[in-house]
Amino acid sequence: MTVASELYIGLMSGTSMDGVDGVLADFAPGDGLPLRVISHAHVPFDAGLAAELLALNSVGANELHRAALAGNALARHYARAVGELLSAAGVRREAVSAVGAHGQTVRHRPQEFDGTGYTLQLNQPALLAELCGIDVVCDFRTRDVAAGGQGAPLAPAFHRVMFGSDREVRGVLNLGGISNLTVLRPDGTTSGLDCGPGNALMDHWCVRHTGRSFDDGGAWAASGRVLDPLLAALLSDPYFALTPPKSTGRDLFNAPWLEARLTAAAASGARPEDVQATLAEFTACACANDLKSYAPDAAELIVCGGGAFNRHLLERLAARAGGVRVLPSGERGLPPTQVEGCAFAWLARAFVRREALPLGTITGARGARVLGALYAR
Repeated sequence: MTVASELYIGLMSGTSMDGVDGVLADFAPGDGLPLRVISHAHVPFDAGLAAELLALNSVGANELHRAALAGNALARHYARAVGELLSAAGVRREAVSAVGAHGQTVRHRPQEFDGTGYTLQLNQPALLAELCGIDVVCDFRTRDVAAGGQGAPLAPAFHRVMFGSDREVRGVLNLGGISNLTVLRPDGTTSGLDCGPGNALMDHWCVRHTGRSFDDGGAWAASGRVLDPLLAALLSDPYFALTPPKSTGRDLFNAPWLEARLTAAAASGARPEDVQATLAEFTACACANDLKSYAPDAAELIVCGGGAFNRHLLERLAARAGGVRVLPSGERGLPPTQVEGCAFAWLARAFVRREALPLGTITGARGARVLGALYAR
């Protein structure tokens, strides 16, 4: 009997739109851990692709044509990441069971319009399978949406495997472009939700006023002061009053949304660094408020994603979280830039094994479903 390889690749390009993070993971590490990361790669987007992916989040001319070409370009970036992962590890492509490729979310509107709605991740998995010669598992979210779920967040199921404790309640906070919170209880119960913006609005403001793609360490935000009327206007959005299951994205929290609140709070002429400080406080407040609402007994908050490197944001998050230990995920065995890649490697493995994932307490789906679609090599 042939034993299937336990090597899987996970690829994630998130709402920060800075590039692709990939991992090659071994799910049979033999040391009691759920997995071992063999190699990690980051392939940045060139400026043109990043701009096009951002533009495709909004209505524009010739969208179908442009989206198809962007999907091709994304697949080539994915293939480059796969090549770097295999080369760094000295592993042949034939040894890998599958690549889990999330795709690039450009629209996310579950349960809207016709009661089902949709979620759309640009990808070209057929091209990726052709370029890599490895089975590709993709399109993880739409099956959940079809079953009445939000299609997001999906990572909490993996967070349970990686970070769960049978002794204490833990939160896991992913700070990508959008922030999402997982609550892990000792009895095995898992819940989760999208909190709201993570880095997306801060990055937008930083690019606009400094030309830099992000606020390194949060130093620029730390140089400003929080504008209380603007913070109140940001937190007044109806999304924050919704109860889970709920998810969001750039469809809501985008540049026009921010401009409208700057106007409402009479902050359009404020110092840019003060607006940045307020945006950082906004993210910290939104995440801490959800932690207090849904995990008031949490002992610690494990932070992953690019926002885990924003020292100022983590300080504000700790101040707002009220005594909860706030720590980067590396202190729990997996560096912040590897968590989401590992999650989609794990989801690809679950698909290959035809494991139905019970996400109802997270996404609101009607029952456990096998998530994903296969493009064979």
